[in-house]
Amino acid sequence: MRAWMVGALGALLAGSCLAIEEPRFELLSKDGAYELRRYAAFIVAETMVEGDMDAASNQGFRLIADFIFGNNQTAGGAKAPDKIAMTAPVTVEPAAKSEKISMTAPVTVEAEGNATERMANARRWRVHFVMPSQYTLSTLPKPNNSAVSIREVPARTFAVLVYSGFNTESRVQQRVDELTAWTQARNLQPLGAAQLARYDPPWTLPMWRRNEIMIEVRQP
Repeated sequence: MRAWMVGALGALLAGSCLAIEEPRFELLSKDGAYELRRYAAFIVAETMVEGDMDAASNQGFRLIADFIFGNNQTAGGAKAPDKIAMTAPVTVEPAAKSEKISMTAPVTVEAEGNATERMANARRWRVHFVMPSQYTLSTLPKPNNSAVSIREVPARTFAVLVYSGFNTESRVQQRVDELTAWTQARNLQPLGAAQLARYDPPWTLPMWRRNEIMIEVRQP
């Protein structure tokens, strides 16, 4: 991972005593490392990038991190609020034209395409961060960079495979294949492409890393 990305994540995630906010979900069922989850609606900042998985992750992270670090306009052009509650140890500095937004987990990478799209073959990606739950579409700051967009994601059901270790295209594809087989065995209908969600800063040891493959499915 590039040095700037390590530094950015370090500033956001240093101080492990403070929790990083995660999207809310209801656990519908669990089968070892496999889970079926029902997520509440949430808002994402996202961008579309091209390249292989690593290159797309780096480029996408840079674009969205620039937005949450303050390259934004407060909603409606109004004066910034006195303070924004943070979920990570980042200093909040309200300003008239921009504000910092707290980091959430995970950072998700999704290959553009249908549910059968292979990660190793993808060359166009959607990278998104889930925004803190305190925001609505009307109160969330607006990106100055047109490459970053804001979107509300409705409540959805996901089949999820949780695993640790490093991520390479071949390893990710293996996990995608395993989750796909699990959903097929349970007659779950996929509704979108597989997503890779990563929760940990880059210095985390492989055995402690939390990764997830997520596939949206029709709620049973």
